[in-house]
Amino acid sequence: MTTTRLPHRRIAAAVVTAATLVALAPSAAIAAPAVPPNVSLDLRPELNALVEHGTSTAALAEVRDHGRTVFRGAVGTADLATGQPARADGRFRIASTTKSFVATITLQLVDEGRIKLDDPIEYYLPGAIPNGGAITIRQLLNHTSGLYNYLDDPHVRSNTEAGNREFLATGRWTEYTPQRLLAISTAKPPYFPPNQGWHYSNTNYVVIGMLIQQVTGHSWRDEVEARIIQPLGLRHTTLPTDSTTVPGPHAHGYFKFPEGPGDVTRLSPTIADAAGAGISTTDDLARFHASLFGGRLLSPAQLSEMTTTVPIPGAPDHAEYGLGVVRYDLSCGQFWGHPGEIPGYSTGLLGTRDGSRQYALSYNEYDKSDSDKSNRLYRAFEEKALCGPAASG
Repeated sequence: MTTTRLPHRRIAAAVVTAATLVALAPSAAIAAPAVPPNVSLDLRPELNALVEHGTSTAALAEVRDHGRTVFRGAVGTADLATGQPARADGRFRIASTTKSFVATITLQLVDEGRIKLDDPIEYYLPGAIPNGGAITIRQLLNHTSGLYNYLDDPHVRSNTEAGNREFLATGRWTEYTPQRLLAISTAKPPYFPPNQGWHYSNTNYVVIGMLIQQVTGHSWRDEVEARIIQPLGLRHTTLPTDSTTVPGPHAHGYFKFPEGPGDVTRLSPTIADAAGAGISTTDDLARFHASLFGGRLLSPAQLSEMTTTVPIPGAPDHAEYGLGVVRYDLSCGQFWGHPGEIPGYSTGLLGTRDGSRQYALSYNEYDKSDSDKSNRLYRAFEEKALCGPAASG
């Protein structure tokens, strides 16, 4: 389940609710990262900072450069009950990073001539979405459709302490269908008319999942498995349908309560669906990023479409949203990827436009009381991972 914000560098909820007119805009020129190729890095101090300052219970990361792993490590505790240490090969819920996989499948279908980005969704899913004749596939992929985000409904998910307690006790076991998630969304008015604003909405990708099913005759999970996971050999990436567990070694996720931690590792993936149900490892995610931006999964034309962006109103560092990917400006250039956040787990996946360098990070954020501190710690990690030790200061 992904939240209404993009947690990467904390694009605030106030940003994603803005209804500002945005227009498609190609990305600017891309600067090369400052790190020399294949130079090993020690990112343990940055990972330790995420844990030692109370932000996370565990953090694991991998950095790859031109296909070579230049850092892989883990710090912290995988299970607070047993004291078991976190493992670098641990699996984790990737939440909204799943959107990059789903968008890739959608653009492959465009490459194959089976759909068109600027066709209305009504053409493929007649009657499924109010005003579907005015909402295009592109607008679903870049969050300019205006569709209400079902996770904004407090009856589905509330980020308050009371909401976390309710989710831990009962909400995480609720099973949803894509149709039910869409019904929750369409029972609310849209944020704005199509293409007249920007609002991060997981509903968009639930609809994209339904589109993939309609066009291919297979679920979005089956298509991601056949087109991405198997060809790339991502052996530790799974897309659960109803299993509440994280398979294999993994760090537990927790809510922080005054009386102590509440273990929220297990939950129904149906609340996330095509918007964020994936589970993976840092190694699998880094290899996916390298393959995607290295041109193994999409034609140059569709990769160009994926990286055609719209502004995110009020976002820091000029972040802009493409088709299932986000562009961020760091001190040494522009980088592409997608963050993810779900109870107990936060994910970062970011790298160069040519796929030559990337990092994948999972951290089990625990103390969310000081977002500025969390931002600084995360920024220090990503600047060092992509721009080098001098950039991180």
